[in-house]
Amino acid sequence: MSEIQRPGALYQQVAAAIREAILSGEFTAGAPLPSETQLIARYQVSRPTVRNAIAALRAEGLIEVRHGKGSFVRTTGTPALTINRRVTRSRGGQFTSADGIEWTTTEAPAVYRSHTTQATGALLGLDAEEAIFVCDRLLTDPATGTRALHRTTIPFEVAERVDTLAEAPDREPDAIYALLTEAGHTLWWSETVRARMPLPDERTALQLPDATPVMHLARVTHGTDDRPLLLEELRTGADRAQLAYRITADKQAARASRA
Repeated sequence: MSEIQRPGALYQQVAAAIREAILSGEFTAGAPLPSETQLIARYQVSRPTVRNAIAALRAEGLIEVRHGKGSFVRTTGTPALTINRRVTRSRGGQFTSADGIEWTTTEAPAVYRSHTTQATGALLGLDAEEAIFVCDRLLTDPATGTRALHRTTIPFEVAERVDTLAEAPDREPDAIYALLTEAGHTLWWSETVRARMPLPDERTALQLPDATPVMHLARVTHGTDDRPLLLEELRTGADRAQLAYRITADKQAARASRA
């Protein structure tokens, strides 16, 4: 029995005590939390107080509720998935951006016409409300069940200048890279990664637990004169995946010879 004798609302005191038990390892990661009845007996409080304490810990991300199974301590170990972020090109000119995951497409790709937002326009070097092709895919890793949302965005003006691209803007990125190269572009890529809380539709599609941020990756394909040609966005749960990059040193420009 652990009688609560601390300042603050009673449910906050219970939440603090459970938090200490989790951080000390008494309640181990991945294991079920004691039942409501057990917590009531342990802390000598009412059922509503225990439920409010659990809700507070869920909001912090320390506890997740699995429907029909109860509350569990969140796992904080190594993520289930490592996504390799790289692009390679064979001697024959074929591009490969395989990330080491055998993704399956959970639903048929959704292809539609839209307009740039302030955020996507900035990445593509365009104003807001510029015409674009968008292709959305919901991906799943069969080995771990991890889900990801993948989106490609192609400006109209780019698609119209590249043979057959406007006819089938739902091509995989590697195929788009090949078409851009055939159109005369020498390609390079830039990428940014940020974490944010998910929108409601993202949380549902990715099946995210409470208080779980999304990793949002934005990769821009640049062509001639460093012009942005294509935007790819990947969103997945930050609790499920980590990213891996191969980093090489850029060649330094030759220094001008001294007179």
